[in-house]
Amino acid sequence: MSIHVIGVVALVLVFVVGTLRPVNIGALALIATFFIGTLVADESVKELLAGFPADLFVLLVGVTYLFGLAATNGTIEWLIDRAVGLLGDRPVLVPWLIFAFSAVPTTAGALGPAGVAMLAPLCLRLGERYGIDRRMAALMVMHGSCLGNFSPLNGLAVIVRQALERDGLSVSASALFFGNAAYNIGLAVVIYLMFGGRKLWRERRTLVAAARDDDASAEGGGGTGGGGLAVREAVRTRLRVDQSITLAVIVAVAVGALVFNLEIGFLALIAAALLHAVFPERCAKADRQIVWSVVLLICGVVTLVGAMQRWGTVDVIGNGIAGIGAPLLTGYLLCLVAAFTSAFASSAGLLGVLIPLAVPFLLQGEIGVAAMTIALAISATVVDSTPFSSVGALTLANAPEEERPTVFRTMFAWGIGMAVTAPVLTWLIFLLPSALRS
Repeated sequence: MSIHVIGVVALVLVFVVGTLRPVNIGALALIATFFIGTLVADESVKELLAGFPADLFVLLVGVTYLFGLAATNGTIEWLIDRAVGLLGDRPVLVPWLIFAFSAVPTTAGALGPAGVAMLAPLCLRLGERYGIDRRMAALMVMHGSCLGNFSPLNGLAVIVRQALERDGLSVSASALFFGNAAYNIGLAVVIYLMFGGRKLWRERRTLVAAARDDDASAEGGGGTGGGGLAVREAVRTRLRVDQSITLAVIVAVAVGALVFNLEIGFLALIAAALLHAVFPERCAKADRQIVWSVVLLICGVVTLVGAMQRWGTVDVIGNGIAGIGAPLLTGYLLCLVAAFTSAFASSAGLLGVLIPLAVPFLLQGEIGVAAMTIALAISATVVDSTPFSSVGALTLANAPEEERPTVFRTMFAWGIGMAVTAPVLTWLIFLLPSALRS
């Protein structure tokens, strides 16, 4: 049996067993990598671990450590209190503000993981304070980040344009950006409607009245009220010294990552370790906030998928599709491969591989370059909402432990939904009209 078939079957079995039994999927993926690598691919342990995502490991550990520390000493709650004071009693708008905030870093040029690493902890806590469904908040963070992926300033757009230019092709920067942005805005509308937006809209007056009752109760010395939405303006407490320094350090990490393009995982890890050393009492047990179960889950799956890429499984499938000869079918299948592979691997790396595979039939002129490029770009990046991408892993890691299984299941189901629907919808929206015009 081909190693490619064995790898795909093993990946499916890992998810089936990990879903039906209480075993971490990442652990199963590492076991599968070991057995296939040593028994079938004849690799050494060092070789089969070549796909272990060390950068993602450091990113997850560093960011969850830093923000776990900020939560432990009360800095996160102070920030959320200030945000609540500014937003007041407008819970209907909160999901859209989360979406818009999350789009800013990537549109300005930051890669998705860097922006989400800084914003996910704040956005999810803000959603919690307003009673927003945690699943909605998580998906809004991820697709807000996806909106800016192909901004002319973003590295993903540069990768796409360079891959095309090597073969004498080009795509409009504005078409690539706005095509992807419009698709993610449409998804945000679906998310809003599916995960409680209509209820927020229907009950907006009730929620506002409850919040005002809480305010009146608090001001009159009657406590915090009974069960109203917690959106009243927070009591203005002053920052302690350790909180002020924590806030300054978080800003410094954000600037270093987003402006100077420094490695955010190591920045966050260094910052967290220093803060923990300087303020041990205020940051007690902050290192326990590192979400090791998520780290194992993500790193294990990415290691298996990386091994499959090293064994040539993705190339075999891609080359087989590229040789079909029917442009519309080829375009759809390439988008399908982009979506399902990128759900467990690097979107940037995959785009650099698949766009050259699409070049031979793009040169035939039966499908427009812009249409195929936008379809591939969307298919390869909207699946970042799976928990196995860097963006998804960071978002999942910031969900409360008791809600993490529910958020994981939603992200996984939504991500698979994206992998199934994105190739179909982009085929209908971009590829088919382009072929009909040719």
